[in-house]
Amino acid sequence: MHTKPQRRSLTKLLNMLQPSTLRFLKDLRKNNTKEWFDKNRKTYEAAKEDFASLVNKVITEFGKKDQSISTLTSKDCLFRINRDVRFSKNKAPYKTNMGASIVHGGKKSDLAGYYFHLEPGGNSFVGGGKYMADPDILKKIRQEIDYSWSEFSKIIKNKKFANYYGDLEKGEGMSLSREPKGYEKDNPAINYIKLKSWVAMAPITDADLTDKNLAKKIITAFETLQPLVVFLNRALSE
Repeated sequence: MHTKPQRRSLTKLLNMLQPSTLRFLKDLRKNNTKEWFDKNRKTYEAAKEDFASLVNKVITEFGKKDQSISTLTSKDCLFRINRDVRFSKNKAPYKTNMGASIVHGGKKSDLAGYYFHLEPGGNSFVGGGKYMADPDILKKIRQEIDYSWSEFSKIIKNKKFANYYGDLEKGEGMSLSREPKGYEKDNPAINYIKLKSWVAMAPITDADLTDKNLAKKIITAFETLQPLVVFLNRALSE
């Protein structure tokens, strides 16, 4: 039976990650072999459970705001740590990060949703949207942006969104080099119609990862992103 201080401590663990979880991923980066992983499997299981607990905390709290994800559990959202090396020059068997795609229907869903990426060493981030959509989904989202440009523009130019994310990601490989067929260059929405993904991301520092306000920070990021996710999913439902 837990004492009151112990219960508070266990609850607190759900709000942040443990240093041991970050340490495991850093060690895995240096020792990415099956032999090392097998020897440290218990440490991995503890790290996975720690990450899953945080994700469950975020789902429970943010699910009050976005009921479309409220019935999910971490099991529906977490990606396997094993890499698919069949078509890759990099034959390292394991990912050196943990990721959770929190989206209605689970991580394999075609809908837009939320994402948390844990990768110590300054590579962690939070965000979401719709990444690398299939052709039919691309068409639907582009049409919705074109038809509802005023609404879409207000979402991405909203002060809270702009302060948190800046803009949607427009880096290498994220956009077509020219406007898609059926759209004119002078379309006011053309820079967003040309996108192949509609995602926003914000960095999470290593210090944030073990801070007691980590869950709150992730939830704030998701709340800021929610109007975009709702807009994108409306396009897919029509």
